[in-house]
Amino acid sequence: EVQLVDSGGGLVQPGESLKLSCVTSGFIFSSSYIMWVRQAPGKGQEWVSSISPDGSRTTYADSVKGRFTISRDNTDNTAYLRIDSPKSEDTAMYYCAAKFWGGWPSGANDYHFRGQGTQVTVSS
Repeated sequence: EVQLVDSGGGLVQPGESLKLSCVTSGFIFSSSYIMWVRQAPGKGQEWVSSISPDGSRTTYADSVKGRFTISRDNTDNTAYLRIDSPKSEDTAMYYCAAKFWGGWPSGANDYHFRGQGTQVTVSS
């Protein structure tokens, strides 16, 4: 059974940091593209960041570039998203997603399986 379990969200003040985790099982993690997407209330799903199977390539949405860092540990099948200098507009449910084949993810919905999400709320 494929599982992606997201955690690490919470209430954070602007300027603080937060690190989200995505623990996976049931598929070959080291061969899969991993991405983070988010959805704010009343809005559609937005792509945030992607990382290649070996971790050598990463991409970011312009809105988070320079503040977010995606990473992965293929020895324990876990992916991460570090959020630095969060802004109120980063408030959303964050989801880790995996793409098992088909090349680099092309958009916010280009994945095969998604986790249950973890809520990030940025407020002073």
